Amino acid sequence: MKKSFSSLFAVSFIIAILAILFLTMMPQWTSDNGVLLSEFSTERALEKVKAISKQPHYVGSQNHDQVAGYLQKELQKLGLQTSIQEGYTLTEWGNLVKSRNILARIKGTSSNSKALLLLSHYDSAPHSYSHGASDAGSGVATILESVRAFLYAKKNHKNDIIILFSDAEELGLNGAALFATQHNWAKEVGLVLNFEARGTSGPSYMLMETNGGNGGLVKEFAAANTTFPVANSLMYSIYKMLPNDTDLTIFREQKNIQGYNFAFIDDHYNYHTAQDDINHLNKNTLAHQGTYLMPLLKYFSNADLNTTKSDEDYVYFTIPFTFISYPFSWVLPMTILAFLLFLFLVFIGLAKKILTFQRILRGFIPFLGSLISTGLITFIGWKGLLLLYPQYNDLLNGFTYNGHAYIAAFVFLALAITLFFYSRSASKKVAVNHYVAPLFIWLILNLLLAVYLKGAGFLIIPIYCGLFLFGYYIVTQKVNTTLNLIFSIPALLLFVPFIQMFPIGLGLKVLFGSALLTVLTFGLLFLVFGYFTKKWLWSVLFLLISIGFFAKAHYESGYEEGKAKSNSLLYIYNTDTDKASWATYDVNLDPWTKEYLGENPKSATALNQTPLFSKYNSAFTYAAPAPKKELQKPTIEFLKDSIAGNKRYLKLRISPNRAVNRYDVFANKKMVFYNLRANGATHMNQKGTQFNRKGKKLLSYYVVDNAPLEMEFNINIRAVFDMELMESSFDLMQNPLFSISKRASWMMPTPFVLTDAVIIKQTIKPTLFIQTAKPISTESATQNTTIVATPINSTVQKKNSNNCE
Repeated sequence: MKKSFSSLFAVSFIIAILAILFLTMMPQWTSDNGVLLSEFSTERALEKVKAISKQPHYVGSQNHDQVAGYLQKELQKLGLQTSIQEGYTLTEWGNLVKSRNILARIKGTSSNSKALLLLSHYDSAPHSYSHGASDAGSGVATILESVRAFLYAKKNHKNDIIILFSDAEELGLNGAALFATQHNWAKEVGLVLNFEARGTSGPSYMLMETNGGNGGLVKEFAAANTTFPVANSLMYSIYKMLPNDTDLTIFREQKNIQGYNFAFIDDHYNYHTAQDDINHLNKNTLAHQGTYLMPLLKYFSNADLNTTKSDEDYVYFTIPFTFISYPFSWVLPMTILAFLLFLFLVFIGLAKKILTFQRILRGFIPFLGSLISTGLITFIGWKGLLLLYPQYNDLLNGFTYNGHAYIAAFVFLALAITLFFYSRSASKKVAVNHYVAPLFIWLILNLLLAVYLKGAGFLIIPIYCGLFLFGYYIVTQKVNTTLNLIFSIPALLLFVPFIQMFPIGLGLKVLFGSALLTVLTFGLLFLVFGYFTKKWLWSVLFLLISIGFFAKAHYESGYEEGKAKSNSLLYIYNTDTDKASWATYDVNLDPWTKEYLGENPKSATALNQTPLFSKYNSAFTYAAPAPKKELQKPTIEFLKDSIAGNKRYLKLRISPNRAVNRYDVFANKKMVFYNLRANGATHMNQKGTQFNRKGKKLLSYYVVDNAPLEMEFNINIRAVFDMELMESSFDLMQNPLFSISKRASWMMPTPFVLTDAVIIKQTIKPTLFIQTAKPISTESATQNTTIVATPINSTVQKKNSNNCE
């Protein structure tokens, strides 16, 4: 009875520690009663988010202009003078747009110090009717409210504070690129604080961006003393290896300006969807953003921003209310020392006959058996669930509405499997012998991390706690339950958040990683679990809990308002074939899409010959014939077509004859473009004269104020001219030429792809004729002989521009 009570107490203790962990990762906001005007108010920030996110406000929309005007007025209410920066940029993603940045500046007392930049973008994602409440209305509101409180306090500060509400972040970081490369203030910036979102709830994670070491950033962040820091250097190391895509990335790459990103990622299924509205934004999450910016604003407005630069990297991690760090140079010595201590304790244990080689080797069987079985069952299990619930493939981000239930289900299943494998070992000597296997595996993992991923160096700390407990038993041959529980806390605080975070951040396809980490954590806590009596009974209990969460996931597997199914529909008219078609990206058709595509639509293979960009490389799945509509085609004019040497020089203008939002220009992969300029902009990362592109796409132009696209470039004279245009308007649902049914309340437009659009597809044909008497020789080419193009019909593509016949 006493042992059973001890088991219940241990489980209760672990549950309590985990509850404290998750409740203290971020503020638990209820109201702003008693909040001073000099402090951040979540309620006031929420009011600003509401104003920003009333309607979708993507670049080129009327609502986008209204939000820009609102932000200018809000800054002016604070007594700040605002300015607007406008201009075209062509960024790495191949997207061209005219951005409109909103700027303000708060002067500091020093005239020669670097400025602190507060950054967030105000445009919402196009195509999917996103209201942009979280991404990034929350960031804009956090800055507005924090600056209001900061100015109210009327405290002197040394550094200038620049506020930048960037434009067109969702299209390709264009607004940030415009500021970083073309604004005079950019060269004065010493540090950036960027506020972002990739979901609508959860803790806000701090991520650093630097071209050098992070040592200076780590020390300065620690000195700022934020209340609820959530960060670790493992995320930092992984982030540096991935292609980064926040506005801060532009500053780091273009100007070597470093800084901090603050972003939340839970409820990822709302990201870039119509569900990114004020109702889905978690208030605790917004409050968490405020707990970052207020102390950082106070600290960095007076700090020497040059001290954030460093050549040294630091390991860092957080536990509730605490930020801990130490240099990368400690990681390998700490790991080697732990390994030597482990070998010493094993030697002493063998000498005292507490350990035996036979029992140690037997300890590897249940541990490795648990790891292998759990990993395989979870990996295959998720694949099977995708077959049982094909609707899960509708959400492109890979995290389902019931994803948290699946995380819990597989974690408890992993515990059930592990306890089943260990159900025959209960005595003290067996437990301590079996503890060698997980300690050894963890030490091997940490050795690999110390060499290849030093940012994970803090994972050695729970191993030291395990070695202490191992050594305590070797020396005393006594079990101290209280000591075992206390020294289990570091493993719970450091490992358990990753069990949840991996699938949230990377998708449910990595559920097996969470299951494996559950087994590895269990192994490190084996001196707690190893003395449990009736492990088989605990195994059955955890299995029943797992089944309960699977049942919960099944119950929540359908769609409803607020947890909508995404679907897509496009109308595509091909001027070359004079035919129109409906198209979709959906794998599983629903009643709304079947209304246009029919019950048995054909594969859309032909439409994918010219692939449109999408975040997850989505391709059209189905297509069906559509009625031809009287659409006004764009006017394509060749303003220049001439030859000089061995190059052909061209300039063309594409002008819309209807309200449009986007042009996608494609070219044969064999065409090599030189000195390409689009609306006066060159590619931001262009080196040399050759234009670098991926695949057939040349560029995507997001249209503002229906302004035409002008492109100027040259190609080799012998290159075959083969270019194509897709002109899109995002108005399929409102276009008077169509009568599209309204989606059901449990449906929403698919994010990350072009949808609800009317597309005109046509070949770009030169309207000028180059006449040469004979092929140009090498000799004539070297003399730079210029042969001017002779027009034969400069109105070829203007003809019939007002109808589709």
